[in-house]
Amino acid sequence: MDLTGEYRLVATKEQVWAALNDPEVLKRCIPGCKELEQKSPTEFAAIVALKIGPVSATFKGSVNLEDIDAPNGYRIVGQGNGGIAGFAKGGATVRLAESEGGALLTYVAKAEVGGKLAALGARLIQSTSKKLADQFFSAFAGEMSQGSPHAPK
Repeated sequence: MDLTGEYRLVATKEQVWAALNDPEVLKRCIPGCKELEQKSPTEFAAIVALKIGPVSATFKGSVNLEDIDAPNGYRIVGQGNGGIAGFAKGGATVRLAESEGGALLTYVAKAEVGGKLAALGARLIQSTSKKLADQFFSAFAGEMSQGSPHAPK
C-alpha cells in the first residue's frame, strides 16, 4: 500500500528539519504514541496504541532514519509488533523544499501489515493509514505554527 502527501508549513526548512528530528515533537504528533525514546541520532524505540477497525493493539517497535540529507530529507524505516493483532512495517521518504512563506514537506510511504490486521482488508487498512498520516501531519503543522521550540518566532 502506498501513501503520498504534501504539507505547506509556516516555518523555514531548517526549523522543520529540526522538529522532524526532535523526539518530543514527534511523540506529541504521532497518533497513539505512548513512548518514544531516541536510542541514537538515527534510531528510535516506540510504543504506540492504535485501533484499526475492530482491532486494538499496542505496537512495540523501532524506527531508523536512513539516507539522511540534512535539511532536505531522509528515509524512515520502521517496524512494530502488535502481538496477537499482528505486525506492521514500512518506510517513508520525506523531502523538504523551500516554499513561499515557509517549507513544503512531501512524503511517499509504503506499509505492510500481517496477522489479524491483514484480515481486515486493504481498503480499511489504507483509509486508516491515510487518516493516521493526516493526524500526524496536522499535529506537526500545529507544532510548527506555535507550540514547538522550532516554531518561527
